[in-house]
Amino acid sequence: MVPPMVPPPLVTTTSHCLRKGVLLFLTCFCSCQPIVWFPDCGKGLNQFNMARMVNENGCGNDLQTTVENETYCGTARWGPQHAGARELASLYSPGKRFQEWISVIFCFSFMAFNSYHLLANFHLGHLWYILFCIVAGILTADFASGLVHWGADTWGSVDLPIFGKAFIRPFREHHIDPTAITRHDFIETNGDNCMLTVIPLATISYNFLSLSPVELDHNYLWNCYVMALAIFVTLTNQIHKWSHTYFGLPGWVVFLQDCHVILPRKHHRIHHVAPHETYFCITTGWLNYPLEKLGFWSKLEDLIQRLTGEKPRSDDLKWAHKTN
Repeated sequence: MVPPMVPPPLVTTTSHCLRKGVLLFLTCFCSCQPIVWFPDCGKGLNQFNMARMVNENGCGNDLQTTVENETYCGTARWGPQHAGARELASLYSPGKRFQEWISVIFCFSFMAFNSYHLLANFHLGHLWYILFCIVAGILTADFASGLVHWGADTWGSVDLPIFGKAFIRPFREHHIDPTAITRHDFIETNGDNCMLTVIPLATISYNFLSLSPVELDHNYLWNCYVMALAIFVTLTNQIHKWSHTYFGLPGWVVFLQDCHVILPRKHHRIHHVAPHETYFCITTGWLNYPLEKLGFWSKLEDLIQRLTGEKPRSDDLKWAHKTN
């Protein structure tokens, strides 16, 4: 059952209002850059949103207040000052950065080459079939984003050799510092997704160079489907980043979010209510509601837990509770 979206409780006392107002005023006074808002992922929707002032280089300072306890406590419970977030961020290595650069270069090179040849072989009579293939590709990308997101959020550990630090680490960091993604540049944001799509895109490029015109015409709709799938898989993390950015987005991005063509910001908030066990699809989010109504993820977790004895999200909770 998806938890209802409940707005933060209203603060009625004068002292509370003044305190909140002063904090926001000081933040805006110190930096005139866009603010990125996001609900706390440790206490659910009972707390105020976390405001992050982000400068042009993606840096900033956090303000975080809670309804339950407005006195300062020395241990950050979310954000970049959280002990687990700092440790996870430090694991981002030069080797990882190199892998992301290579993946982005190859991915977008193949994508441009394939797009040119698809347009060169376009026939108006195939339009409706092409649109169907594009929608099918987008739906597949949305489900794939949910499957990968669910798998990395729910299972595995940062301590796994190679795979843990390279691919599970960002998911752990994201839950304890949701705005970290807004400070990542294009390469860090999209490098891993580009790596996933390089091989299918390279296969299509090879086919354009090696197959006869008759064979290419026969495979045209399949290539349209794979291209739509690859494009939306590639852009998934960029779309995810936009869903965490509440100010300064281009108008066309906000329009696509409002029309639910890509993942809307309010829609994605549901996932960030602890313990992060629902609404995993982050490309368009179209499949989140039907999969939740079917209990798809919870049933899959129950099955895996019965077969392996592993508890879902145990590693995720470990990092969330890390204090030093």
